Amino acid sequence: MNRFFCPLAGVVLALSAGAARAESILFVGNSFTYAQGSAVMQFNPGSVTDLNGTGIGGIPALFKAFTVQAGLNYDVSLETVGGSGLDLHYNTKMALIDKPWDRVVLQSYSTLDASDPGNPAKLIQYSGLLADALHARNADVKINLMATWSRADQTYPPSGAWYGESIYQMARDVYAGYQQADLASEHIDGVIPVGLAWNRAMAQGFADANPYDGIDAGTVKLWADDNYHASRFGSYLEALTIFGRITGLDPRSLGATETAAAQLGISQAQATAMQQLAFEQLAAPVPEPSSWAMLAGGLGLLAWWRRRPQGSRVSST
Repeated sequence: MNRFFCPLAGVVLALSAGAARAESILFVGNSFTYAQGSAVMQFNPGSVTDLNGTGIGGIPALFKAFTVQAGLNYDVSLETVGGSGLDLHYNTKMALIDKPWDRVVLQSYSTLDASDPGNPAKLIQYSGLLADALHARNADVKINLMATWSRADQTYPPSGAWYGESIYQMARDVYAGYQQADLASEHIDGVIPVGLAWNRAMAQGFADANPYDGIDAGTVKLWADDNYHASRFGSYLEALTIFGRITGLDPRSLGATETAAAQLGISQAQATAMQQLAFEQLAAPVPEPSSWAMLAGGLGLLAWWRRRPQGSRVSST
């Protein structure tokens, strides 16, 4: 399973796209995929197929816009339900999902488990079941998991499950849970590090790290007004990271004149800065699967997973 950004692969795709049929891709997720809380939710809904018929554009439509500008040919669909984990999609949406897709991106509950934040067991179980079903329909399907970001509302208020932790920690924990799910299934092809790209944006001073004490001058807010969904900036960085991982293209190739940014009120300087952040995150090395295997084998998956303080367990995504 390739964990590294590969620009050459994107060049090959770009050169061959004109002669190839459209590559089908399905996004399965919740409001973190359909971009609740920002204008991205209603971005170009006619460019994608919403299998639930709710008329959402969201991150899939941003991804589609990027691919069109890059000269690639993707047929993009989404199946999203707010407040859901992959268990809901497996148990109630298989009639829509169970098709021979070329690519699939799976995104589950933002805390990994709604009733037990930080526990990846349910993610591991249902991502594996979905991957098995999708692989049975197309043995060549490429399935990626999308690891989401630290929620400010779960970090700074005392009721949060990550209260007292660094703002970076939730994203690291979520990513590690998705890595465990990747490791557990032979049919999953890697994790898209969206949450780690957000961490990078905050660490480098592009984005504000604590919306509860005001937004620092010269920074953007990645969260929407509710401090857990993504703003247009957070959604744009999310879509760029997905674009780079799925296509293999360098996100910086979209350039300062990338048109979706202009439509969303994102400046050229902000767009190029986020393209650079997505590139850097995708190029960054991550732990090898053997490291996770030793960790899980030595301590036991659930015993290894550090339990959170018993704060509020209520969350919409």
